[in-house]
Amino acid sequence: MPVIKSAIERVRVNEKAAARNASQMSAMRTAIKKFDKAKLAGADNVDALYKEAVSAIDRAHSKGLIKANKAARDKSRLSARLAK
Repeated sequence: MPVIKSAIERVRVNEKAAARNASQMSAMRTAIKKFDKAKLAGADNVDALYKEAVSAIDRAHSKGLIKANKAARDKSRLSARLAK
């Protein structure tokens, strides 16, 4: 454990940020999985789930959790699955 006061605070801040980032990434992955499951099952709310998944990807990108190319690639794959 750090001894310096500013280092102690950085540990605390980093733990909070890591928890926030993990939660955001989990929400993104969950939205994508919900869309995939609904598409395979032939559910009628696929369009709404698609919009939620794209929104989650954009949110993760805007917060710096994923890079621009990954966001674009994921959205492209989602739209291809929606079109099938």
